[in-house]
Amino acid sequence: MFDSRLRPLLAPALNRTAAILDVPWISPNRLTGANLVLGLASAGLAAAQLWAPALIAWLLCRLADGIDGPLARRRATQAARPGQAPAALDGGQGGFWDIAADFVVYGATVVGVAVGATAAFGAPWLPFLLVLFAYYINGSVFLAFSSIAEKTGRTIDDGRSLSFLGGLAEGTETVIVHSLWLILPFLSWQIALIWAFLVSVSATQRIIAGYRILG
Repeated sequence: MFDSRLRPLLAPALNRTAAILDVPWISPNRLTGANLVLGLASAGLAAAQLWAPALIAWLLCRLADGIDGPLARRRATQAARPGQAPAALDGGQGGFWDIAADFVVYGATVVGVAVGATAAFGAPWLPFLLVLFAYYINGSVFLAFSSIAEKTGRTIDDGRSLSFLGGLAEGTETVIVHSLWLILPFLSWQIALIWAFLVSVSATQRIIAGYRILG
């Protein structure tokens, strides 16, 4: 819901950070790898009920995820020959690696919080399972849409590797909710219950929008 408004506002800061990190030993794929490692670390720390370190690892994970794209575009622009579009240099590997890492991180952090909250506060598992179910639907819908849209020439070009359908629950909301779990772990299952509902509404929106666009 907030992604389309925040991305233009955050872009200058992310681009400046990408420029600072534009050194030979840092690559977009390595940043994506750091995103994956930090996300898994956050999940493990949450499972161990180390909530503050888990929050720090989660935020660093999201920062790495926010910078890998701008760095990739910067590198593509620098490498492009005169008259060649930067996008022509992208074989799609970076975009694939990025979305694969994100899916692993999102699922792992839900499980990590569920394990920690269940052990520490007796939280029920059901709300977290509902979140994972809603994530599964959302991921399936937007990946299916992106693939079919590419084949039919109906892609949505917003600078990202895949065609993203907007919805009520997007990246910004996910960062906030996963952070709230770690800040207020004693309320995590209640937050998860509300979040599962919102993500389900978002999935429904995407199904309807994708069906209409591809019709």
